Amino acid sequence: MQESLPMRHGVYLPPFNELSDPHLLMALAALCEEQEWDGFFLWDHVLRREQLAVADAWISLAGVACATERVRIGGLVTPLARRRPQVLARQVVTLDRLSSGRVTLGLGLGVDSTGELSRFGEIVDPASRGDLLDEGAELLVRLMSGEQVEHRGRYFTSDGVRFLPRAVQEPRVPMWFAAVGGAGRTDARAWPAARPVRRAAHYDGLFLIDATPGDLERAVAIVSAERGGTIEGFDVAVLAEPTLPLDDAEALGATWAMLSIEPDMPLAEVRARIAAGPPR
Repeated sequence: MQESLPMRHGVYLPPFNELSDPHLLMALAALCEEQEWDGFFLWDHVLRREQLAVADAWISLAGVACATERVRIGGLVTPLARRRPQVLARQVVTLDRLSSGRVTLGLGLGVDSTGELSRFGEIVDPASRGDLLDEGAELLVRLMSGEQVEHRGRYFTSDGVRFLPRAVQEPRVPMWFAAVGGAGRTDARAWPAARPVRRAAHYDGLFLIDATPGDLERAVAIVSAERGGTIEGFDVAVLAEPTLPLDDAEALGATWAMLSIEPDMPLAEVRARIAAGPPR
């Protein structure tokens, strides 16, 4: 088990309905900073349900970067199945420079529960999306390196391209990958699935959603095995929820706890929860 700084606390919210107003998101992020939260992270979606107002996460985060000075910011999570690595690389680096090096890039397979992929002709098969994510993540790292990139893969191409400038953070913008735990599930499958956790282990962090203490323990063991018996320098983020008490989460290796704001939470309650500050 790693010895690390005390657990950090972030606010994790959907830019939907009232929260689709980027000015409001900027004000909430500033409130987070005033109340000594450590991070402000947005869901990254283009469609959730019919006639639901949704803000673009990346443009909103640019406003958040200008409204804050200290908190880490980022999208959790951005699915490469509906993104182009070259566009995302430019956005990430630009946001990192705008925020003076405060960006965390969260990546994952994405979901199609409301047709966010299928209704736009994107890849739906989970195994194929996993392959695309593996290839795209490696390409992202190279595109953000400032070096010339030659790549011809199954899903993406980069024909001798060099992207400048580089991000502020070295050696790169931290990259976290999502995995889903088994909280609330009744099937016998082992959660979280090993492939997403192993993928995360080769980068900078894991965002474990809907996790029980057993899920977290299993995930940390997988990461440790992939990283030579240690998780030193690796972030493990979990949702702060009843199924995973924060003391247990920290003892099992979690480094970040996210206050999850649900899409239908009244704005007054959102403000009140942020204003109460993190559970130090």
